[in-house]
Amino acid sequence: MAETPAASSAASLARPSVLSLGIKEKSALYAAYMPFLVNGGIFVPTNKNYKLGDEIYLILTLMDDPNKYPVAGKVAWVTPSGANNNRAQGIGVHFPADETGTRVRQRIEELLGAALGSSRATHTL
Repeated sequence: MAETPAASSAASLARPSVLSLGIKEKSALYAAYMPFLVNGGIFVPTNKNYKLGDEIYLILTLMDDPNKYPVAGKVAWVTPSGANNNRAQGIGVHFPADETGTRVRQRIEELLGAALGSSRATHTL
């Protein structure tokens, strides 16, 4: 029996999208990190369309850190294609208020150190 469009879209809503992001340089991490979100977050370049509140499962790798950080977050920011100032298209993923969110936020802030206080432009603000 073939799935109806409604059934297939309901199935896709039940499963969060899985995205992978590898950040190799401190400047790229600074540009992607979103410290203004309550639990922190990260900008993920993507051409897929998302809406605020969509659930995302993100596998994050940070610079020389051999660990992969799995994060089950929610879309808190959307930069559409053709945005002002040639900003990269993508989404901001808000880290969850649990141990995994805290761990990745602390690791990012540890890697960024004093750069957190910089006024350089980022992908979001």
